[in-house]
Amino acid sequence: MYRKLMPIEPLPSSYREISVTEPVSLAFERVKLMLFQPFDPGKWFIIGFCAWLAGLGESGGGFPGYHANFPVGNDGRPDFRQSLDRTMNYVAENLYWIVPTAVALLVFFFALGMAVLWLNSRGKFMFLHCVALNKAEAGEPWHKFGRAGNSLFWFRFALGLAGAVVCLPLVGMIAIIIMRMIRRGEPAPGGILLALGLGLMFFTLVVCLALIQKFTVDFVVPIMFLRGGKCSAAWKEFSGLLTAHAGHFALYVLFQIVLTMAIGALVFATIIVTCCLAGCLMMLPFLGTVLLLPVLVFKRAYSIYFLAQFGAAYDVFPPAPAAGLPPVPPPSPSI
Repeated sequence: MYRKLMPIEPLPSSYREISVTEPVSLAFERVKLMLFQPFDPGKWFIIGFCAWLAGLGESGGGFPGYHANFPVGNDGRPDFRQSLDRTMNYVAENLYWIVPTAVALLVFFFALGMAVLWLNSRGKFMFLHCVALNKAEAGEPWHKFGRAGNSLFWFRFALGLAGAVVCLPLVGMIAIIIMRMIRRGEPAPGGILLALGLGLMFFTLVVCLALIQKFTVDFVVPIMFLRGGKCSAAWKEFSGLLTAHAGHFALYVLFQIVLTMAIGALVFATIIVTCCLAGCLMMLPFLGTVLLLPVLVFKRAYSIYFLAQFGAAYDVFPPAPAAGLPPVPPPSPSI
């Protein structure tokens, strides 16, 4: 059975103050319990596969006959205006193959991106299943959370489409302003200010979209894991929680930046100590995910331990058995 939707209320006095640091130690303990007590290579590879799917797609070439070297002016510096004119002339002269090639590539990469996003969305629930229940399973969560994964996929697709519709025109306008100044051969103060204003709007939109994406993965997915149902319903519930505890979630985002920097420094130190061997292995598909599995489990566990502080209705971990009683098997939702 799923846990029912609970109204968003102030936390009762029995709950401790929401902390961004306490889940760190809990997440470390989760990593030790799952991966090192005992160490089981088979378990690592199964959970690593789920983690690989959960991170799939989240981790360039020139045209034939064209070389992108910039021509130089009389002073020896690159002449960007001449280079722009040459590029536009080249495109105009080769439209017969550039247009169909561009359309074919666009269709191919769009289809590939859709497939990757779908697998990634299913993988989010598979990896959460492994971390929450301390189980190395791939087939069961793949089928169990099929509808939830599909709902997450369509939500993220709509979010990406909306982001493209809003952001791409801004990028196009900035590019047009810059090209006009290049063709004129001198910067225009009005054009620079307009480009900066559009750039600020673009940056703000990108940050907002990134926050929506992060909150979706970190908190909305666990709520869907607990409740079932669609991503929109889980977002509606989480938005109430976010509104009631905006300060805590803002602190969470800031602390996530600190954690990311610390983890990055640790991984970089590991690469240096191993004379770049670890870095080369981490670049390999799937194997790199398996090597980084403790980091990935820690990050997933940290977010759900933070969410669990808001009450039992947001705790994805199965309840601990009472003393003297056998463990209670985790719920088996059928989505």
